[in-house]
Amino acid sequence: MKHLIRPPLAAVALLAAGLPAFADARTEAYIQKNASDVLQSLNNPKLSAAERTSTFSGYMDKFTNLDAVSNFVIGKYSRRFTEAEQAKYRKAFRNYALTVYEYQLDAYRGEAVVVKNSVDRSETDSIVNTVIKRQDGKDMDVRWRVQGKEGSYQVVDVALNLDGNLIWLAIEQRAQFIALLDRSNGSADALIKKIDSMTAELKAKTRS
Repeated sequence: MKHLIRPPLAAVALLAAGLPAFADARTEAYIQKNASDVLQSLNNPKLSAAERTSTFSGYMDKFTNLDAVSNFVIGKYSRRFTEAEQAKYRKAFRNYALTVYEYQLDAYRGEAVVVKNSVDRSETDSIVNTVIKRQDGKDMDVRWRVQGKEGSYQVVDVALNLDGNLIWLAIEQRAQFIALLDRSNGSADALIKKIDSMTAELKAKTRS
């Protein structure tokens, strides 16, 4: 994908390094159920393309904390935008993020989501490792970063296997967005224009 920038693999390794390895059955159960629901929305042959996108977006809105992700991917600039700029940016980012997740996860259609294990970074921050079973035998690893407490969990990042590398989508977006903001003196309008352009490009690719 032209608009994705590969983060240093060392950064991804550092994220996984040093995590205490003890399972959290509650976050694992949360991912098992909700990841299955999300992927089933992509697999449903009875839905039109528009219905599938609408259903998928509804699941992802509940499943992921897009406000937290939108703040993370622009780093220090999240405190520099005005309220109006922040609202406009979040709307553009939500549209883009849902398009990215649908485009990437669409390639991960499979028979079932199986939780392998999980590691806890803290009491409210875990990474759940899953595998998506496929009929062709080409099972795929997906990792989900989950934050929150029991009864109030949400995903804040997803790691997918892109071109043979396990890439965290929010980390990848952060590298690109902050670089753009650095070049444009923190211009919210420049970032929003770029995000809208990337969304349109990806939607056109999805339709084709």
